[in-house]
Amino acid sequence: MSETPEATTPPHADGEPTDAEARLSVNQSVDLGEVSPARSRHAGRRSAVALTDELVVVGTADGAVRASDRSTLAEQWHAGTDVNETAVVTAEPWRDGVIVGERGPEGALRYYDADSGDLRWRYATAADVGDAQKPSRFFFPFVVDVAAVGDRLYVAARRYERDGERRSFESVVSAFDPSGDVIWTHETDASPIGLAADADRVAVAYNRCPGDHQDGLVVLDAAAGDVRYAWDPGTDGQRRVGDVALLTDGVVVASHGDYRGYRLGADGEERWRVDLGTPATVDGETLYAYPNHVHASAGGVVFVTGNTYAEDGRETDSLHPREHTAFGYAPDGERAWTASVGGFAGELGTDGRRVAVPGAQHFRTRDADVHGLRVFDATSGPVGSVTTDGVVTAAALDDDLVVAVEEPVVYHDEGEERGSYRLLLGRAD
Repeated sequence: MSETPEATTPPHADGEPTDAEARLSVNQSVDLGEVSPARSRHAGRRSAVALTDELVVVGTADGAVRASDRSTLAEQWHAGTDVNETAVVTAEPWRDGVIVGERGPEGALRYYDADSGDLRWRYATAADVGDAQKPSRFFFPFVVDVAAVGDRLYVAARRYERDGERRSFESVVSAFDPSGDVIWTHETDASPIGLAADADRVAVAYNRCPGDHQDGLVVLDAAAGDVRYAWDPGTDGQRRVGDVALLTDGVVVASHGDYRGYRLGADGEERWRVDLGTPATVDGETLYAYPNHVHASAGGVVFVTGNTYAEDGRETDSLHPREHTAFGYAPDGERAWTASVGGFAGELGTDGRRVAVPGAQHFRTRDADVHGLRVFDATSGPVGSVTTDGVVTAAALDDDLVVAVEEPVVYHDEGEERGSYRLLLGRAD
């Protein structure tokens, strides 16, 4: 199955909720301190947020972890770091604690007791991927993603290097037990960007493959780390896969190589594919948009696309008709709905049935009216949205509770600082 992109504006493209979907409200907020404002272009993640049964846990740009009561936002504990230039970019509940991952000189994992905030163990992924080539956040070791399943924690980490025009990566996917011991590792010279796991499988999405490793998707055995199978869109260039999600009988992949979405079976065989950000001609230019995220459940699949790019160069005054769009598909691959997400989404928050999409900069139009948070039902589409002054960069979702991190932003051609660094708590009834 394949679709041809229409040069039309998707529903809800202005980012404003209709009466039927205006059911998302922000009830409380907490100041997270001072942070340098984001700029017109995206500089990567520097915040994270997660929900436990009783807490909202936020990782911040100064490397701190703050835990607050999920009903009142009263602070329960606070843990900092003595490692400079460290940001917390990943957070996930695990057992009776919270695991967080850093982007910084050590690219560390930290596991905290959820009740007390005591640090149970810490693991520096720099020991596996190496030290930074230079003291810059783009070169620091980076915990890209974590997935917690029962007594196992699966972690993808990477480090980037550049020598003139040559780019290279060192990366590792590791399995940990609750005491912080490494059970197995899977190392490559490609750049992992997403991770999904269940009791039997660990699926790893590799975004860039500039070296020997040439598969955009690798599915590992969860117990031993052995490769079960690999898949690739089969396209030229380093870009391969943007994200992966697991289903009981296969996987769903957002392909950077050909800008499509794929549903694969249990052994990696293709069941269906759909066009998402595939090339479209607008005002004489050929444009595309990367599918950056995917969420899959028994009820449906949601893909989210990112920024517009031109085939003849990165700069363009036009917009791809399917940029910054959420697409909902039925299990058989039929498109059920589409909706705008406003700006660039760095991640998704999910609770299985619904998806929270944080909306950050639209660096081509620099339209501050699209900043905000949007929630979608995987089967039926938009649930609600709320606009913010700053950009929303991280989100988590649990039943009817939605939390997000807002960061201030200054666009280069405007000079006005909008928004603040704060935690937002809302409801999606």
